[in-house]
Amino acid sequence: MNLEQKIQILAASAKYDVSCASSGTSTKRNSNTGSCSSGGICHSWSEDGRCISLLKILLSNKCIYDCAYCVNRRSNDQPRTTFTVEEIVGLTMDFYRRNYIEGLFLSSGIVGSPDETMSRMVEVVRRLRMAYGFGGYVHLKAIPGASRALIDSAGLLADRVSVNIELPSSESLSKLAPQKAKDQILLPMGRIADSIAENRQERKKYRGRAGMPLYAPAGQSTQMIIGASPESDRHIISLSKSLYSAYSLKRVYYSAYAPVNSDSRLPPLESPPLLREHRLYQADWLLRLYGFECDEILPSDCPNLDPELDPKCAWALRNPQFFPIDINSASYEELLRVPGIGLSSAKRIIMARKSSFFDEKFFEKTGATLRKALNFVSFSGRIPSKLLAPDFLRAYLSSKRDKRLANNSLQGELDLAV
Repeated sequence: MNLEQKIQILAASAKYDVSCASSGTSTKRNSNTGSCSSGGICHSWSEDGRCISLLKILLSNKCIYDCAYCVNRRSNDQPRTTFTVEEIVGLTMDFYRRNYIEGLFLSSGIVGSPDETMSRMVEVVRRLRMAYGFGGYVHLKAIPGASRALIDSAGLLADRVSVNIELPSSESLSKLAPQKAKDQILLPMGRIADSIAENRQERKKYRGRAGMPLYAPAGQSTQMIIGASPESDRHIISLSKSLYSAYSLKRVYYSAYAPVNSDSRLPPLESPPLLREHRLYQADWLLRLYGFECDEILPSDCPNLDPELDPKCAWALRNPQFFPIDINSASYEELLRVPGIGLSSAKRIIMARKSSFFDEKFFEKTGATLRKALNFVSFSGRIPSKLLAPDFLRAYLSSKRDKRLANNSLQGELDLAV
């Protein structure tokens, strides 16, 4: 099999792993080749709005496991191939020199054993860094079951290291991926989190010392498959909250299950549940950046997110006593509770009102989504003229735009001013 055929097979096999975006890295390696800006490397958009790309491939689509939901499961009859270390290194440098990519995302099926697979992946990055001085962004998947020494090596060479948690519960994991175990996944995740924390402490202690190694400076993330198992959205959001707290994750990525296999253990889906994935990303942003708690997003009597409303609008309709929020006196945290006001527009409001009085006309210049926001705010006690009656508010806030975004599979990467 020639190299072009390998690329077609292993790039196609990698497309179901969505956790290849970066929230940015400030790494300053002792090299220039491929070095990226502080905005980092993303699959689609950098922090400064640039559309950038990375080489996203598998080392191999051969796998000793037979997970029901995975396109690369052992029992699938499909073309199989494996890159050599030299082939991936050559591809990465060749694509970079041609300005096709700015970084590498590398994952793999399990070839032989976890240690054998992880060893090859680490060697790819080692050669890129040491032999070619490649300073670009590298996201490396850590293989559950690999030795601690290999996981540590991965963290010292890559910008981000991640372990896929796969499914939202240990029961679903044992049913759909019986060769994997929850503890086997959480163990390397914990080791990576501890190593990142220890490395940061060491760098603070020896600030200014040349040659201090960086351990996964862009942090770690994980991916969860949505729709292949019966867990509720409340269960998923609560799990994500726990993962953020326990392992200091940068991101939890939600991947709508694509029905690529025929298996009696899987639900009969005709297409991936992209709208549900989109709503989970919105809820995740409320958890990480907007100060919401799990019980606020989904109370005990509401196990699943509303497909017709974004989670902040749904919360606002359940809590009318919180509104209207006065734009001229509300705190930053209170402004973030208003549907239609995002992180950037809340900061603009706080800054602008120091020198001027806010009215509806000035409010529009902050970037807030007026269609939503004007139904939940006041201006020094004055209610906006466009305020809708409560009976019509839910229908008005139901967003066809959100459905279109979900169908385009944007996966929550943009701040939609929820």
